[in-house]
Amino acid sequence: MQTHVKKLSLHVGFCTILLATAFLAYSYNLNAKGGNQGKPSNPGRTINSDLPSHAELEAALKAARAESNGGFNLEMWGTVVNRDGVVVAVASTGDHRGDQWPGSRVISAQKANTANAFSLPGLALSTANLYSAVQPGGSLYGLQHSNPVDTYAAYKGPSWRYGLENDPLVGKKIGGVNVFGGGVALYNADGEIIGALGVSGDSSCADHNIAWRTRHNLELDYVPAGVSPQGDDNIIFDVDADGNSAGGFGHPNCIGGNETNESSLADNLPATR
Repeated sequence: MQTHVKKLSLHVGFCTILLATAFLAYSYNLNAKGGNQGKPSNPGRTINSDLPSHAELEAALKAARAESNGGFNLEMWGTVVNRDGVVVAVASTGDHRGDQWPGSRVISAQKANTANAFSLPGLALSTANLYSAVQPGGSLYGLQHSNPVDTYAAYKGPSWRYGLENDPLVGKKIGGVNVFGGGVALYNADGEIIGALGVSGDSSCADHNIAWRTRHNLELDYVPAGVSPQGDDNIIFDVDADGNSAGGFGHPNCIGGNETNESSLADNLPATR
């Protein structure tokens, strides 16, 4: 009886080894061929190619914030995500994390996620372009309730790392949809969409201007087309007193600003490449 049990155990063990070996070989071949992992849009690049480092984002954000952008001249948060919506860098302009609105860190990440999620290789939509379209009766009504924020990623600590190179958001998919100014898609010199930038910390109109300038400073503004009259993704001030946008993609004027001044600021932003 004991001999029979031993032989049976050896047989079962041998079969288990064979199955495990076959599974490993199958997995290797599956990954080698791409399998169900999907293929990159450009196999010659990694997903984070051309995206800025933390230091590059911080420098570009600070330079942009130093320009005349309207709003209240507040300190800013900036977040970059790659094309998969994964955060690759979070930076701020103040000396301490409390120098910026604490809530704007996650909002900047939401804006980056939104601009990436709803822009395409041939059409860029900034978060400013989405405001009117998501209002009741708008062509994209309800969009703002899709793709919720991952709260675990958003509030993971320790807080002292917020805005640093090792910010807890880095490497996480934040999610979220934000539909006012401050988020722009990123396009490299080959015209490829590689992710997006989100900026928050001031009025939404100033946020848009700073995001636009930051993208320009990073040389990632090879925008193919957009819904603005200029054919890019600039903010559009065509919302009337009743809240209706003439073109359907307008953004209202902001607190602390006025229509003439804000339109002038937007019209004089650096041209996209």
